[in-house]
Amino acid sequence: MNELSSTGAMTDDRLTAEERIRYARQLGPGVLTEEGQARLRRSTALVTRVGGMGGPAAMMLAMGGIGRLIIAHGGPLESPDLNRQVLGSEAGLGQPRAGQFAESLRRVSRFVEVEALDHEPDDAEALELARRCDIILSCPPTFEERLRLNRAALEAKIPLIDAAQWGLTGTLFVARPGQTACLACAYPSAPPFEKLFPVVGAISAATGSLAALEAIKILSGTGDPMWGQMWVYDGYHGRTRQFAVARRENCVCQETG
Repeated sequence: MNELSSTGAMTDDRLTAEERIRYARQLGPGVLTEEGQARLRRSTALVTRVGGMGGPAAMMLAMGGIGRLIIAHGGPLESPDLNRQVLGSEAGLGQPRAGQFAESLRRVSRFVEVEALDHEPDDAEALELARRCDIILSCPPTFEERLRLNRAALEAKIPLIDAAQWGLTGTLFVARPGQTACLACAYPSAPPFEKLFPVVGAISAATGSLAALEAIKILSGTGDPMWGQMWVYDGYHGRTRQFAVARRENCVCQETG
């Protein structure tokens, strides 16, 4: 029988027969090895928030075979959320998002354990959660929250994948504590925030799915993660660019890394 680690993820190195069937299409040359799939199953990811980007990211991680997800999202589901928040539905309008989003993920896969928080963690809780995880997928709308998760990842010495969106544009940044630039190198302080910014759900889902792909690569040991790279997709013009972010002198990552 498989055992659980302290994080709740499976510790057995072997996949069960059911898992081999479930993940058959992603096992083999050019995708995941069986060992990599088992590593993914032993992993825990914190995804916050789980709306337009975090929802698809969490869903792809659950479908891909991660062992445990910790998700955070406060407030009730509202009608304008449903242009992008794939874990919600018409039936859940007016109800707290965290619980119904967790149930959506459990319906996707019986192989994943889901823990839900009905709020965005503060500094202390973010660090406590980070220390229980192997990776953080940062998908909140505000820079204050994103920089908080960046600090938690640095302190816990785990990778951070930051996903952002605006209009028809999505960005992705992948940080490795102590080795690459962190999010604060790119954004030393929180810039002005537009609360009700425009966004199309398709760019949210695309960016979130790519964030999940980077997490799957990192956790399973597959391919080449975009360490220290910022990826930008301009959906309005159909253009993509990618560039390295330089480590900034006197940044918090120089002290913790």
